Amino acid sequence: MTSAKRHKPGAARWQDRFDRMDYFDPVPLAVPFFVLLIVAELIWARRNGKLRTYESRDTAVSLALGLGSLFAGALFAGATLGMLAWAHEIGPQAFGWAWWTWPLCFLLDDLAYYWFHRCAHRVRWFWAAHVNHHSSQHYNLSTALRQSWTNFIALSFLFRLPLALIGFEPGMILTCAAFNLIYQFWIHTEAIGRLPAWFEAIMNTPSHHRVHHATNARYLDRNYSGTFIIWDRLFGTFEPEKSGVAMRYGLVSQLGSFNVLKAAFHEWLAIGRDMIRAPWRYKLSYLLREPGWSHDGSRETSDMIRERTK
Repeated sequence: MTSAKRHKPGAARWQDRFDRMDYFDPVPLAVPFFVLLIVAELIWARRNGKLRTYESRDTAVSLALGLGSLFAGALFAGATLGMLAWAHEIGPQAFGWAWWTWPLCFLLDDLAYYWFHRCAHRVRWFWAAHVNHHSSQHYNLSTALRQSWTNFIALSFLFRLPLALIGFEPGMILTCAAFNLIYQFWIHTEAIGRLPAWFEAIMNTPSHHRVHHATNARYLDRNYSGTFIIWDRLFGTFEPEKSGVAMRYGLVSQLGSFNVLKAAFHEWLAIGRDMIRAPWRYKLSYLLREPGWSHDGSRETSDMIRERTK
């Protein structure tokens, strides 16, 4: 299944590696289809009396965050590829571009995404880059566009370095990651109910992802999966959507603003304030503990909220 690496001397080896780092990014090509689907959902909402699903200022923030994330992704793409190329180079083997490596890479990348996403909800450093995705109190397809501007700064690429280390090509990893992101667009909707049981058992669906975005106590920090819900089932973080329970979306402490810059950076600023004010022995805890943690017990984490509302 593996092929041994044939190292070239010095600069020639690295030049060859960078020459092979080009990858296909399907996300820009998918953007027109995203827009068409949002329009279709708006039509559905109007016809079914569910226009509350959308709010014009909220949608504008979602679109602005989506455009900003495309710019940030392009800005840091070279650095991300460089880190993956470095990990690939020091790894003991290279799988190359054989057909079977693509589905295997996609599966393992989805597993890497699960652990990134789980950490993004359980470690405040990563949460600061992810929180804007949850900052809307509305749940619709435009919410899917609320992507981070600071993923690279938060070092989110670290979760994909193991894939390069074990032998997958950097370009393949990022292409699989992009298709994973595209898959997740359609699950941000209330227009689709539950799908056939076999599909709900394996794949992430609107039903599963509504749970993830809800602020109901029983739903907090559940259903982290990207494409395959099997990871939540395997690692004990799965929670089914309960019929008859009204969903509340957004953040436990709502953002309360349609300012796109506040949506993008508010948690980084809050971390800075907490670290400045906290006693020395607690400063790093405000960076590395779960969101909602405080040294004096003045706030609540998701675990505390869930325990309190049992």
